[in-house]
Amino acid sequence: MIRSSVAALKPYVPGEQPKLKRIVKLNANENAYPPSPKIAEALASFDLNRLRLYPDSESRHLRNLLARRYGCKSENVFVGNGSDEVLRLATDVFVRNAAHIGIFDPTYSLYPVLADIREAPLDVFPLPPDDAALAACTLPDPKPDLFFLVNPNAPTGTIFGLEAIRAFARSLAPSILLIDETYTLFAGTDCMRLAFEEPNVLISRTFSKAWSLAGLRVGILVGPEPLVDCLFKVKDSYNVDALAQMIAETALSDPKWMEENCRKILATRERFSAELVQRGWKVTPSHTNFIWCVPPPPLTARAVLEKLRNFGILVRHFSQPKIDRFLRITVGTDAQMDEILSHLPPPPET
Repeated sequence: MIRSSVAALKPYVPGEQPKLKRIVKLNANENAYPPSPKIAEALASFDLNRLRLYPDSESRHLRNLLARRYGCKSENVFVGNGSDEVLRLATDVFVRNAAHIGIFDPTYSLYPVLADIREAPLDVFPLPPDDAALAACTLPDPKPDLFFLVNPNAPTGTIFGLEAIRAFARSLAPSILLIDETYTLFAGTDCMRLAFEEPNVLISRTFSKAWSLAGLRVGILVGPEPLVDCLFKVKDSYNVDALAQMIAETALSDPKWMEENCRKILATRERFSAELVQRGWKVTPSHTNFIWCVPPPPLTARAVLEKLRNFGILVRHFSQPKIDRFLRITVGTDAQMDEILSHLPPPPET
């Protein structure tokens, strides 16, 4: 027998991982630059004998390093097999049977899938246009048990300020607000303090984006100890393998490498965005490592997607209503972004 909810489930569709020989892959918001070279050194000296043993089931050393970085106790930190596992565990822990999950629209397309897996009704609200609208947002009763807020937002790249999110969290209490900060290291600001100042706020982060470790699968949850402790009760016994723990620890020892990569991406993002605007594109100001944009008529997002693909360049298009006019383009290297521009109509003559 298969659960009816699983039989009817529309699974999350990640960015394409193609087998083409030559591609410029700008469809999954992966980092354009490699991780710290210290990781290669650590791998070269890794004791293979460790692989016959189970890893630390609680990632204690890695959690201690993260706690030091965030200025908290290790008991405030949970480490998972990618942030997607962290988000899934949160639905297991904080959503009661028949209770609801809340999201804004548009948002990360995994959240509806998690709600369907949990068989939780999904409450969808329009994405507030600014901080004032978010701070004034009051959800109708009964409120969702768990509300996912990705900030900076995916797929739009926009961001809410800390105090607006605090006001929203307090209006939601005692329900849980999980702030997904996947892209926060590209934004220059974050809401981490809310995880220690508000009893119903959790923060998730990842090593996939700014740290250039999407292939590693290490995610983080930070928040009040009573909430974080519950995830240890439901996780897999050994959910983060020994190599992943070691590599994440090594990355944390070289934050300057990550920060320099972020600076390069932000500079490229601003240059490329300005060039698109000159060519008549509508570009949403981004606080991430991707650009959310609409091509000028008569071009369509789908047509540009197909044209770029013919040249081996992959970008992302979502076919859902309200956002099907947009393309999401990961910020790559300067050379990669220039290659995209070479296949687009030039700026109009003045």
